[in-house]
Amino acid sequence: MPGQTPPPFLPLPTDRLRFAMPPMHESVEDERRHRKERLAGALRLFGRLGFEDGVSGHITARDPEFSDCFWVNPFGMPFRHVTVSDLVLANREGRVVQGGHHVNQAAFTVHAQVHTARPDVVAVAHCHSVHGRALAALGDLLDPITQESCAFYEDHALYDTYSGVTVDADEGRRIAAALGSRKALVLRNHGLLTVGDSVDAAAWWFVSMERSCQVQLSAKAAGRPVLIDHRQAAATREQLGGDLVAWINYQPMWQDISRSEPDLLS
Repeated sequence: MPGQTPPPFLPLPTDRLRFAMPPMHESVEDERRHRKERLAGALRLFGRLGFEDGVSGHITARDPEFSDCFWVNPFGMPFRHVTVSDLVLANREGRVVQGGHHVNQAAFTVHAQVHTARPDVVAVAHCHSVHGRALAALGDLLDPITQESCAFYEDHALYDTYSGVTVDADEGRRIAAALGSRKALVLRNHGLLTVGDSVDAAAWWFVSMERSCQVQLSAKAAGRPVLIDHRQAAATREQLGGDLVAWINYQPMWQDISRSEPDLLS
């Protein structure tokens, strides 16, 4: 406004502003600890969000040193109670090599095959969430109807079969093949599976995909959703569909769980 006195301060240089980015680790031990902390935190968040269903559901994280071994939640332990010291390390055959608990062999078989087929993947998340199962029961994919769902546009697939509880490696390999190079999979009549180059990314993709399923089911129940056109959907995916963006989006959730439940780090 005319005659208004300018403020007595200037904009701060951007290099003085904090912005979290994925950490660099000085040793494999530090990286292992980091992955285990994020894994325990993601499990607790999934418990908060109601993704747990009995003993179904896993998040796995590849060990940074022994790439054919994976950290996973203990069989039968509530997600909300998991701590870093509770986590189990199992090899690709599902044999426990570190830890004091069993692992869910049916779920681990799928995770191990996905990890094997995708050496770029650090973490795999699969749970029997309500809206993910509802979309899976329809045998549908996510439509590009919101900004968030566009992150999955042409970057997720449908595993269009159901053969009961998965307990063999061949089924796990077929699921891994259906996933291909994508970030997510709808397992027909089963649920959702997401992957990422960090625990944070895989967890965020699962949360976002479950919410996108809820939005799509709600929108279709209310009427006929308007699709975002191919060009805009693809452009939005390029902006929002990378694992770094997923990592950034996940940080408020990590800060919440690690500050409110610091015992998870024990």
